[in-house]
Amino acid sequence: MESFKTGTDTLFLLLGAAMVLAMHAGFAFLELGTVRKKNQVNALVKILVDFSVSTIAYFFIGYTIAYGVQFFDNAGTLAAHNGYALVRFFFLLTFAAAIPAIVSGGIAERSKFNPQLFATFVLVGFVYPFFEGIAWNERFGVQAWIAQTFGAPFHDFAGSVVVHAFGGWVALPAVLLLGARHGRYHRDGGVAAHPPSSIPFLALGAWVLAVGWFGFNVMSAQSVDRISGLVAVNSLMAMVGGTLTAWLAGRNDPGFTYNGPLAGLVAVCAGSDLMHPLGALVTGGIAGVLFVYMFTCVQNRWRIDDVLGVWPLHGLCGAWGGIAAGIFGLRALGGMGGVSFGAQVLATLGGIAVATLGGALVYGAIRLTVGLRLDQEDEYNGADLSIHKISATPERESLG
Repeated sequence: MESFKTGTDTLFLLLGAAMVLAMHAGFAFLELGTVRKKNQVNALVKILVDFSVSTIAYFFIGYTIAYGVQFFDNAGTLAAHNGYALVRFFFLLTFAAAIPAIVSGGIAERSKFNPQLFATFVLVGFVYPFFEGIAWNERFGVQAWIAQTFGAPFHDFAGSVVVHAFGGWVALPAVLLLGARHGRYHRDGGVAAHPPSSIPFLALGAWVLAVGWFGFNVMSAQSVDRISGLVAVNSLMAMVGGTLTAWLAGRNDPGFTYNGPLAGLVAVCAGSDLMHPLGALVTGGIAGVLFVYMFTCVQNRWRIDDVLGVWPLHGLCGAWGGIAAGIFGLRALGGMGGVSFGAQVLATLGGIAVATLGGALVYGAIRLTVGLRLDQEDEYNGADLSIHKISATPERESLG
């Protein structure tokens, strides 16, 4: 029976890892559909190579920092218990690799390729695992102090703060240090529209992400005996809430409509195992509105050229999700209890601070040394031709 249990848990977590791996295709197509046609190839190549660099950084460095585990034993030892420890690494890697995938959307269309890979290595190897270890492995005694101070530890079941807010707040200094795309903002105060190159691809990316998210959230239980249908239905309700409010607030704009479910899912990750489905619906609904209004504000009023809106979507909706777990997770509001509002707020702010500082240091160092940004001519020609020497539709263009 013990062998059956470990085998079942390994299969369960492997399915989750595969679903979250598929989400990276969602990241790629969401970015491909949002950027201009001259940068579509770059979006596809960047997400795949970033994932590969993330794997190396997390295998050799990051996973050890977060969990104190390394994989330098012989293969027979690693294969013990059906190789569950290896599959757990694979599952958590797919979370870690979401950090550069999130950043990628913010810095799209004007960032250099190789310096971004270096940033990916440092972020996934050192910066992200530091906070991951604090939140999910009780490293450095921070969770114990929070629990003693507030009566409950910081709760983030599937990464509203640990993954999404962290990625969004790492991206913010990168976007600011890069500056806006050439021609995006005019000196007279005008804003040049850069509409999505492909709504169908944008929608495909959002759908792939939304479906994979049920592996992201449900399989965060990490064993079959802890699986909860509550997590699945809460994810569904938050997704629907985010869709409807973003659709309404965005006045039927397809870009907002398809980012709405993602905003809701980002927000529900933290408390998906605690909330009543109605609480999840409200959490997702608030996230949908938050994304629409803050994306508009960031782009048009503050003139920050965050191409995919990753700071509003992941940074702000993720932070809202961490706090929402401390509200709708309370028994008084139909939740399971065992959470503290104060603990959620404090740890969320702590995650924001680590991410923002880490992002500023990594991208600031790159800017001072090798530079972050393509030169103006390469940016004008597009990253596809400048970096990859091919466009997304070369045969059509050669015939034209």
